[in-house]
Amino acid sequence: MTATDTDLLKLQADQIFSRKRMVSFGLPLLVLAYLTYIFFSFDVPGLAKRFEIDNARALVADSYSYKTHVSRDNRSGEVSAAIEGERKGAYPAGTAPEWVRLGDETVIDLGGGHVVTFGAENFVSYDIPGYGLITAQPSRGKGVQAQLPGGDVPDWINLSKNRLTVTTDEGRLTVTRNRTEVFRYFMGWELFFFTLDSPYHGMGLSEVMSRALGGEAADIWSDFWNNKMWRHADVAWAIFETILMAFLGTMGAALVALPLAFLAAKNFSPFMAVRQVTRRFFDFCRGVDALIWTIVLSRAFGPGPLTGALAILITDTGSFGKMFSEALENVDEKQIEGVQSTGANPIQRYRFGVIPQVTPVLLSQILYFLESNTRSATIIGAITGGGIGLLLTQAMITQKDWEEVAYYIVLIVLMVMAMDWFSGWLRRRLISGNESGH
Repeated sequence: MTATDTDLLKLQADQIFSRKRMVSFGLPLLVLAYLTYIFFSFDVPGLAKRFEIDNARALVADSYSYKTHVSRDNRSGEVSAAIEGERKGAYPAGTAPEWVRLGDETVIDLGGGHVVTFGAENFVSYDIPGYGLITAQPSRGKGVQAQLPGGDVPDWINLSKNRLTVTTDEGRLTVTRNRTEVFRYFMGWELFFFTLDSPYHGMGLSEVMSRALGGEAADIWSDFWNNKMWRHADVAWAIFETILMAFLGTMGAALVALPLAFLAAKNFSPFMAVRQVTRRFFDFCRGVDALIWTIVLSRAFGPGPLTGALAILITDTGSFGKMFSEALENVDEKQIEGVQSTGANPIQRYRFGVIPQVTPVLLSQILYFLESNTRSATIIGAITGGGIGLLLTQAMITQKDWEEVAYYIVLIVLMVMAMDWFSGWLRRRLISGNESGH
């Protein structure tokens, strides 16, 4: 090898090394520049400033606890108590929780030495250990006249002409011209099993089981199933609607896409024009997201599970059509020729020479999409007005009962886990014929 060849090889090696070095340093710089652009384009610093830690803490607390409201109508002087402030969770007139003492003066013991008193003529006081006594006198003409201990007003007190809000770890007091309200947090999901008007409310598990074994099982189940606050019957029906929406959409798409896939496969459709038209049809169906199809179809069919099922059907027809046609193009021609040698007609060749080959692939894809569409049906249901998605949206919009939001989210996760297990079990049974999968 001459010196010229050596120099040429060295030059080529230097060029290759330079390109690799440029790629090694250039790609990270390009990614860093893109991330920097996203950081400022999406206003991440502004988002951090707008983040309210107190609101986040309140939402998290609401998800695993409940609050009991004690309210006084400043126009009539009537005092009432209700769990979550709802009429369905209201205590009967003249009754209240054990930490509330009704009378000429209503005394509310929030625990830890915190005491709120509803006095005569709409007077209210809140004794806070370590801070002092807060008093307020709401009236229509003068708004809310409040008196606080001396010194700076702490952050947990919000005072204006027409409103006083005091938030502590034990509870919250809100005073307006027309209403005075106190609520106190407790752990758990109260009234999840029985509402206040049920004779089984407040009973322990052993006593409820004893009543059930004594012949009251039907009544106990009815009180639980028809719970007015947690609506277990409505929730169960909503979950059924969500699964039904995903099932109808997925299976309907598979039935529509399978015959069309033969028209899109090169080895089964000799006419290029037919193949191209069919493939573009699949592109059109899957190119528009199911949420967009949901909005379009809701104008035609109105809200409901049927609209969601049709949206899933249209989108999955495009996806299934593409995957099914690719599976058909990869079939073994020898099996088809073997069936043909027996004198089988074209339909019999497809039935016995093609379908058995592609069935495992098709079933695997269908079952995977069924599992995925169960999650999608939740979001679609929130738009079309059906399924568990609607209940979740309603609970989030109210921003009051976040324990219901947590309840629905838990049910959605369990539903997806159940569908994942079921699709995996069914896939093993249908494809491999082995329930254990080994």
